[in-house]
Amino acid sequence: MPIKIPADLPAHDVLRREGVVVMSEETARRQDIRPLQIALLNLMPKKVQTETQFARLIGATPLQIELTLLRMTDHTPKNTTMDHLEAFYQTFEDARSRKFDGLVITGAPIEHLQYEDVSYWNELREIFDWTQTNVHHTMAVCWGGMAMLYHFHGIPKHMLPGKAFGCFRHYVVEPTSPFLRGFSDSFIVPVSRWTELRTEDLEINEDLRILIHSEDVGPCLIEDADHRALVMVNHLEYDSTTLRDEYNRDLAKGGQIAMPIGYFPEDDPSRTPENRWRSHGQLLYGNWINEIYQTTPYDLAQIGR
Repeated sequence: MPIKIPADLPAHDVLRREGVVVMSEETARRQDIRPLQIALLNLMPKKVQTETQFARLIGATPLQIELTLLRMTDHTPKNTTMDHLEAFYQTFEDARSRKFDGLVITGAPIEHLQYEDVSYWNELREIFDWTQTNVHHTMAVCWGGMAMLYHFHGIPKHMLPGKAFGCFRHYVVEPTSPFLRGFSDSFIVPVSRWTELRTEDLEINEDLRILIHSEDVGPCLIEDADHRALVMVNHLEYDSTTLRDEYNRDLAKGGQIAMPIGYFPEDDPSRTPENRWRSHGQLLYGNWINEIYQTTPYDLAQIGR
């Protein structure tokens, strides 16, 4: 079923070529249903790449979705033009009076900073609190998810001695969770981070439940039912070549970077990586949107009440 995004958004043509059904404004008006209002708070510097990745997953569901792109009010990214931001994004300040069925919060490449040292930390904390009155369910990814758990529960992030980088086998811990319908017992997930959440920090909190875990890189998907949220610390949204691009970027900088584990065929960087996680990415986001659809009020004004 379609996702409704502006016709001139770069993701529009990419998704159409991939077979994702993209809906026009005129067609959406003819359908006598309420589309789900999903917002993407994009904290990544490369906005176009990230918005395409998440729109691809959100658009692979059997429901009509209207996607709103959000950004921080006072923070200006360096790798996206102001023309693009002004054409396609609302600031949080502009959107704070709206209500949404779902919100995705992305990661950000600022793991080395303490949360309180991030320039937009106070506004992000305000957004976390805002989700409790204006958003039916939230999906927070990587740094964004760690930051949300720190805000609501004081869960710390821990620096790793080296970057967790590659494709790692993960295991379903809670197979009866509605968010994991159709999941294999184990599957591959891309990982790219310098920090981690630790199982012992999460398990002492009765409000948190680990749904997916890896023996190599720890907790992956955590449910925070009291705050109507999921935290995904890894990257089922990644393109096939995202880890390769990160690897080549770091090599070009002259840094000491290890090859991503379990990613290149036979560990040969000259070979094209295989995507072994796409189906589970679509399953996770499809299940998440289905749960939103089943439980959100028809009247948006009732969200948060």
